[in-house]
This record gives sequence, C-alpha cells and structure tokens, in this order.
Amino acid sequence: MNHLFTPYKIKGLELKNRVVMPPMCQYAVRNNDGIVNDWHYNHYLSRAIGGAGLIIIEMTDIEPDGRITDFDLGLWSDEQIAPLKRIVDAVHQYGAKIGIQIAHAGRKAEHAETPVAPSAIPFDETETYKTPRALTTDEIKQLVEKYRLAAERAIKAGVDTIEIHGAHGYLIHQFQSAYTNKRTDEYGKDLPLFGQQVIRAVKSVMPEDMPLFMRVSAREYVDGGYGLEESIAFSKVYKEAGVDLFHISSGGEGPILAHGRPGTHVAYQVPMAREIRNALNVPVIAVGRLDDPALANAVIGNEEADLVAVGRGMLRNPYWTLEAAKKLGKEIEFPGVYGMGFGLK
Repeated sequence: MNHLFTPYKIKGLELKNRVVMPPMCQYAVRNNDGIVNDWHYNHYLSRAIGGAGLIIIEMTDIEPDGRITDFDLGLWSDEQIAPLKRIVDAVHQYGAKIGIQIAHAGRKAEHAETPVAPSAIPFDETETYKTPRALTTDEIKQLVEKYRLAAERAIKAGVDTIEIHGAHGYLIHQFQSAYTNKRTDEYGKDLPLFGQQVIRAVKSVMPEDMPLFMRVSAREYVDGGYGLEESIAFSKVYKEAGVDLFHISSGGEGPILAHGRPGTHVAYQVPMAREIRNALNVPVIAVGRLDDPALANAVIGNEEADLVAVGRGMLRNPYWTLEAAKKLGKEIEFPGVYGMGFGLK
C-alpha cells in the first residue's frame, strides 16, 4: 500500500515522496519588477532542506497587469529567468523537485489601473477591486501567446513541471464559469476554450517527458456558480488538451457567505479530489487543511489522491516533512546532522 513517503513518478518527473508544497503568494517583490529575491530563495530552499518532494513556486504572472498586486512574481521578461534559475538549482541540490504556477489574475488584479476579464463584472463592490474591461477576442489570443512565452521562460530556468492556474477566481477560472463569463463570441459559447488553448500553447513548448499540472476549483461557493458536475466536464476537456495531473481546490468567486464558507473542517476538499480522480482516471493533488501527518498519509493510503499538498503547515514549519516522517515512523534521509534533532544518532 502506498503512503506519504512512497516515491511517485509521472512521466519524467520522479519524486522521493508524496509531499507537495503548494503555491502560496509571498507578496515579497519590492521593485515592481516581478523578480524573485532573497526572501523567495530562502523560503523555497528551506522547504527543500525540510524534505518536501515537490515545491510549486507561487502564482507567477504572464504580464504586469496580470498580477494580484505589484509585489507578485512575473515571467513576462527574460530578465526574470536567471534569478529564478538560482532558486531552481538550489532546490535540486537537496533532492526536491520544483515547479512553477503560471497565471493571470484577470478581474482580481488589485493594482492594475484597469483590470481585464471575460466580461466587465467586478469581483465585488469594495474599493479593492475595480470594474474590469472586457477583453477583445484578439486580446484573448494574445494572452494565450503570453502564457506560452512564460512557460518557455520557466523551462529555461530549469523547472521540473509547470502548473497552470485555473482556480481561485483568476482569469482562466473566470472564463470557465458562467457566473463570470457573459461573452457572446467563441469564448462565451465554449467556456473552457480559453483554458484549452492555454494548455495547448504551454504544452507546445514543454519537453515530451515533462508533466503539465493544472489547478482547478472543483466548485464555486456562490449562488449561480458551478459545481462538481461542471468541473468534471471542463477538466475532461483540459485533460484531453494535455493536462497530466490536476491540483484540486475550490472557491474563489463571488462573496462567500457564512453558510457557504469553505474550510470549516479538515480535508474538506479531499472528496472533490477523489471524485475528479475517479471520474477522469487522472492523478490528482489533494489540498486543504491536511496538516496532520496521519491524515495526509491516510489520503494517500486510501487512494483518494496521488499527492498531498501542505500549505499553512509548511508556512508554520519548513521541516513539516521531516516531522511527518518521524511521527509516521518512516525511514528517510535527513539532511546534514538534522537527524539528531529527531532522536537519530
């Protein structure tokens, strides 16, 4: 039976365990240039030393106005490649693999002068979110090309995998949801079309043995939003377009009221990951309040997911994976003399 410390392979990507550090925005860029700095270097390297099998770098945007804030990472310029490669190379030294999530915030771009979206619908009525401008059909096709170029830069930086962000109310999510996409052109008549085109564009520059991940929201916590039936349907389109593994989250659209607020119990998204895994016969990452090692281990052992992402647990403790191995009684190789801290000679 597989467990949290069973190695995992998908295409040419070989992981030493099933523990994933998911993308978590650091809002740490200080020069408005989207370039990683020492904060990012130390942040990701410490989790590699801490034993994670796969690290996915935070949401990294394909153009300046695609960022949530001006403090986010970007991959719209060749100047951003070398600093990113420094992190990739350092992480590899400690036996971890590393990917990057590429994205566009769409109507949730807080610092863009005028955000863009499928339709001119603001995220909410607060001062944080402006009313976006609806993209033209030609502009959408230009954005597809920008995703391709960002993926090309990520590959030059040496990443082991790429994750396309299609969740949490950002641009691809906005296109695939009837709640936010009111267009009458081809991108309104076929809601997954934009995501499908992005996948194919990214896939076109990836090495044959590199797997493509995609993060999706399995359901929306808002009246008029989609549910699991719809997300299985558009994920099937995405799988056929070239996605090799899905990272299953939820939410991101509309005001979240108390009765529909997600995350009120541990493992609340695991059933959705299991349903998509079984419906599409595709590997998945489960995420969402899986910080307890025994629980994370059970998700793998019960074949509900293939990999487990631990977010807040790793923000609290860079060495979460080492702690999990100790608690679960699994033999692993500890870095340096760190094993002494876990009672090893």
